[in-house]
Amino acid sequence: MSPLNRRRWANFKANRRAWWSLWIFGLLFFVTLAAELVANDRPILISYDGEFLSPLLESYPETRFGGDFETAADYTDPVVQCLIRTGGNADPCFDQADGLIERAPVKDGADEGWILWPLIPFSYDTINYDVPKAPAPPDGTNWLGTDDQARDVLARVIYGFRLSVLFGFSVTIVSIFIGIFAGAAQGYFGGWIDLFFQRVEEVWSSMNTLYVIIIVTAVLKPNIWVMFCIFIAFGWTQLISVVRAEFLRARNLEYVAAAKALGVGNWTIIFRHVLPNAMVATLTMVPFMLTGSIGLLSALDFLGFGLGAGYPSLGELALQGQRNPSSLWLAITAFFTFTIMLSLMVFIFEGVRDAFDPRKTFK
Repeated sequence: MSPLNRRRWANFKANRRAWWSLWIFGLLFFVTLAAELVANDRPILISYDGEFLSPLLESYPETRFGGDFETAADYTDPVVQCLIRTGGNADPCFDQADGLIERAPVKDGADEGWILWPLIPFSYDTINYDVPKAPAPPDGTNWLGTDDQARDVLARVIYGFRLSVLFGFSVTIVSIFIGIFAGAAQGYFGGWIDLFFQRVEEVWSSMNTLYVIIIVTAVLKPNIWVMFCIFIAFGWTQLISVVRAEFLRARNLEYVAAAKALGVGNWTIIFRHVLPNAMVATLTMVPFMLTGSIGLLSALDFLGFGLGAGYPSLGELALQGQRNPSSLWLAITAFFTFTIMLSLMVFIFEGVRDAFDPRKTFK
């Protein structure tokens, strides 16, 4: 690591709010990245008749465990659990007499099986048929309660957190690359290039994003890739004016003139010499772009123009809180999830911005 990067890292660590926010956010993000191991309606590992099977990696039919159906096994079914434990001893397992399933003997020659479940035995789309009425309040089974479709709220929060963060980071990174390239070309070269991009930016940014999304979703079925392309198409314009101003200021400085006199290429000057000096202004916009993309996605899900019912959506959870005012756990969960997630991101990127600023030091 170069001395400059070591100084930046030291400045970031000295910013206690940003440093602790990075640790907290990193822990939450790591947990959500492994969401299938934390919240799932399929076991992590099964021991059946001396074999180790992983339903997370492969789907097994019920007949694999001695059942009658060729469809995927429902591991929450007591009969399937009995078949796994007894090594496929089907007759006592299919007999529904009270307590007989628990006492079913292991099949001759077979090893007693077991099931390793995730911490939360629900996925984001798992319906808990045992709740008497949905939405159901928090209890020992559903720690944050269920929504109006009897789905576990905590599982949906975990998967929704991962989806929102990955979507926001992906949109922001691609938008940054496009915005920096366009803004750098405008500010450094000027002339007709600057005029052309300025007119394109003015026309493009004047279009209403919500109207475009409504039109697109009326033609195409909304999904993650459609939303991704729309967000990038309108997200890159947020960065152009900032990058352009920095390059307009820096292109006439002495070190740029010296590099030109030495025969250094224009794009080398742009990315190696001018862009590092424009990073502070660029990084200032990053937290707003990131939180804005996550907030807009959630708002669209809240309004019904987002990803649709097949995705774990934090905006849809907020909508359920609005539709069910007596189920306070839905609104409270959505509020605190958004507050914690967006606040941590802003604190982290504020620290990154200040670490790149040579005028700021922390003790």
